[in-house]
Amino acid sequence: MRVLKQSLIALVFSCPALLMAQNVVKGSVADQITNTNLTGAEITNLTSGNSVMSDNNGNFTIEAENGDIIIISYFGYDEQEYTYNGQSQLTFQLNKTSETNLDEVVVIGYGTAKKEDITGSVNQISEKDFNKGSITSAQELVTGKIAGVVVTSAGGAPGDGQNIIIRGNSSLSLNSQPLYVVDGVPLSNENVGGSRNPLDFINPNDIESMTILKDASATAIYGSRAANGVVMITTKKGKGRQFTFNYNATTSIYTPSDYVDVMNSDQFRELVKNVGSAEEIARLGTSNTNWQKEIYKKAIGFDHNFSAMGNIGGNMPTRFSISNTDQDGILKGDNINRTTASIALSPSFLDNHLKFEFNGRGSYIENKFANKGAIGAALEYDPTQPVYSGASIYGGYHTWMDGPVKHNLAPTNPVALLNEQDDTSEVRRFVGNAKVDYKLHFFPYITATVNAGYDISNANGRNNVSMNMPNNSLTWDGSNTNYSQEFYSKLFDAYLTFNKDFGLSNINAVVGYGYQYFNTFKYNFDSELLQQGNDEFEFIDRDHNTLLSYYGRINYNYDNKYILTVTLRADASSKFIKDEQWGYFPSVAAAWNITREEFLKGSSVVNDLKLRAGYGQVGNVNGLRSFQYMTRYDGSQSTAYYQFGNQFYQTYRPAPINPELKWEIAETLNAGIDYSLFKNRIYGSLDVYMKKTKDLIAKVYVDPFTNFGNMIDRNIGDMENKGVEFNINADIVKSKDIDFTVGYNIAFNDNKITNLSTDNLTGGIDGGTGNNIQIHREGYSPYSFYTYKQIYDSNGKPIEGAYEDLNGDGIINDNDRYINESPYAKITMGFNAFLRVKNWDFSASARANLGNYAYNNVASAKGYSRKATGNGQNYLSNVHTDYYNTGFVNITETNLLSDYFVQDASFLRIDNITLGYNLNQPIKGMDIRLYGAVQNVAVFTNYDGLDPEMFGGIDNNFYPRPRTFVFGLNVKF
Repeated sequence: MRVLKQSLIALVFSCPALLMAQNVVKGSVADQITNTNLTGAEITNLTSGNSVMSDNNGNFTIEAENGDIIIISYFGYDEQEYTYNGQSQLTFQLNKTSETNLDEVVVIGYGTAKKEDITGSVNQISEKDFNKGSITSAQELVTGKIAGVVVTSAGGAPGDGQNIIIRGNSSLSLNSQPLYVVDGVPLSNENVGGSRNPLDFINPNDIESMTILKDASATAIYGSRAANGVVMITTKKGKGRQFTFNYNATTSIYTPSDYVDVMNSDQFRELVKNVGSAEEIARLGTSNTNWQKEIYKKAIGFDHNFSAMGNIGGNMPTRFSISNTDQDGILKGDNINRTTASIALSPSFLDNHLKFEFNGRGSYIENKFANKGAIGAALEYDPTQPVYSGASIYGGYHTWMDGPVKHNLAPTNPVALLNEQDDTSEVRRFVGNAKVDYKLHFFPYITATVNAGYDISNANGRNNVSMNMPNNSLTWDGSNTNYSQEFYSKLFDAYLTFNKDFGLSNINAVVGYGYQYFNTFKYNFDSELLQQGNDEFEFIDRDHNTLLSYYGRINYNYDNKYILTVTLRADASSKFIKDEQWGYFPSVAAAWNITREEFLKGSSVVNDLKLRAGYGQVGNVNGLRSFQYMTRYDGSQSTAYYQFGNQFYQTYRPAPINPELKWEIAETLNAGIDYSLFKNRIYGSLDVYMKKTKDLIAKVYVDPFTNFGNMIDRNIGDMENKGVEFNINADIVKSKDIDFTVGYNIAFNDNKITNLSTDNLTGGIDGGTGNNIQIHREGYSPYSFYTYKQIYDSNGKPIEGAYEDLNGDGIINDNDRYINESPYAKITMGFNAFLRVKNWDFSASARANLGNYAYNNVASAKGYSRKATGNGQNYLSNVHTDYYNTGFVNITETNLLSDYFVQDASFLRIDNITLGYNLNQPIKGMDIRLYGAVQNVAVFTNYDGLDPEMFGGIDNNFYPRPRTFVFGLNVKF
């Protein structure tokens, strides 16, 4: 194994490793009080420079000679030094650094702080507490782990990202995602085309911790970009004196977890024979095709990760990693192949007065996008027809025809949609930063920091549609669409940090300047001549903006008991007119460490107890288009080109203008308690908050001829979120052979619009033209469902066309619609458990949402009998089995907007179950872990649709989440 390590180091770093012949010493490391094995403790021979890590049983093997100095260190414990004198077996028991877990160091904006010094609502999750299993995105690591943080996947496609909402939705039109900060670089949430996730450039195995800043007193240091909270991601860095290597591999099998309830071929034949004319009945086929099973499949994915961590030359802590993920989707033809690489260097000089840090990570992603239109088509296409028919002119696919062309309104053969479209993209991204810290020699309490960051991504995509694709055109020759997009941002931060004790007082302050520039460039060209592949139609779009910032924070701590934090940030954004460019975002917060008081010192029950309270303001412009205050022109799409002879010219039109736009402001009042009991066996937090968003920005309709568009962005109102969050974690058993820990969190959130100048309809649905099922209205939750009140018969069956006349005017119209329910859960919960028995380990996690509702648009648009006969057209179309519950004949606006289709979507989801076994040093110097996991294990719900968990609350043919079976191997050496 020594030879293998030396070979790897020589290969990667081209530096020799010379080791002298020494005694082989075995040993173990454990907690002095509980005798619990300490896994991952670092044992370093200072004399030789050799370093090893303890295995899962706390055991280690190291080489040493008499007189060598050995250092044993473990996070959270006092370092121990030992002079070796010839023993063959060593036993070390370490003392915890402190009896309080408030000494934990937490990453905050522009620095770090001890947990006991934090006055805001901050949660940090480290690697040992991350979710287990096949994790392919950073957001999955903390799903269900933190109260008030709701993580919802965008769908089940490979590489799909997750939407994170912290303490409820707080905007109407702007981006509601938090600000992501990776190693000090704030990211933009904008994706280039073909990118499925703003964090897909990060290998989750590279992440050391994720810190969630929730309230404005914690986030104000990020000012105008922090209204939705901040997620700070710290990646792993080099450490130790000798290189260690880690290889992790997983094989995952993805299976459809369920199918939508539409009629099978026999049920459909019976329906058509009952309601159809002789001509319509004659259109029935003789096949028995399950179209959902034709488009979905079992899929497989492979994930490989390799990393090396150590020190070059004794002064260059280094870590690098490389990974590859190759994952098929359950929708045939869907695939993502992602390769990532990262490097972290952190040398220091001048007795640690001068520190450099370089972090660079890049990704290359190849996407193959299946046509998601096949998902809806599989629910509608006639199940009595075959996949292929020799009579069709479209490559043999069965197609509903109107003479020589495809029927304009009929669904398209879903297999043709998958097989006859080739939609691919290549996405490259690099995010890196270089940081320099200099602790002044003559004023060591002052540190000057300069941080320069760069984030660039570009995508090239191509979508070829074959001539065999069914199309309602007499001259269809296929189509070819190409695009190229680029996004980049440049960051420069310079700040001073002051940290000095004055007797019982400590002052920690930071003051700085920041500059960040964002630029997006999009270029598309289309051709209706697939064979030529020319750029017959072009489309060019560009957007850019600049953010200029000044910020400061001061933290005053008296006797480690009383803490006061004051923060101010000033941001200027080029997105606004000059008089509105500057926004000022202050905060103030205080904390009281009660356990430092005499009356609680030495308590055997209460180890930590801290009260917190804070107030602050932050802003939001995420997702707002730049330069709306001035006249600008947007280029037309290819369908609006103007033709002169054989030449096509792109046209330009004036864009809507609003010079009165200003910052969307969120202010938060928060009070909380952090606690730790019974020798830190039980710990957690309780928070109460109220968050008000003022000057909400939303797209609203304007009167004709008053602007260059019928909708503009405008500040129109206010919104409020208020709630309670509770976290509790318990180390129930901690011993040498058994560890058992559990965690539980629950959050209550009430969200409503408190001021709105006018109602705003939203939530477009399938099944009609221009129908919206949701509304923004003062006094109610945003995106509330806006429906007719259904009347039922004595058996509880909805009566078609019968609705309550709520205003009593004898007419059923829009004036009888009412606010029904909200898509947002009133209560969210998370649960996790970990059990280790000797070499075996077991973990499980689950989540629950209560009080959230969903609109079942699949049933509303497809659950009526005239759907079967194509509403009188010359084709047949399948029907949702909800027809058996309603008996609805026609699709009408009132039927579509009936509150019958708004259903309770509360659920309990078992996210993950993992079982592992640890092989401790089967080969000298090597630890191996084997594990298996099931993800998306089960969902318990009363919702009738495919899945109760969706972003936005409208169930309309989204990509189903698969059930995943994972087999994994982890090797450390």
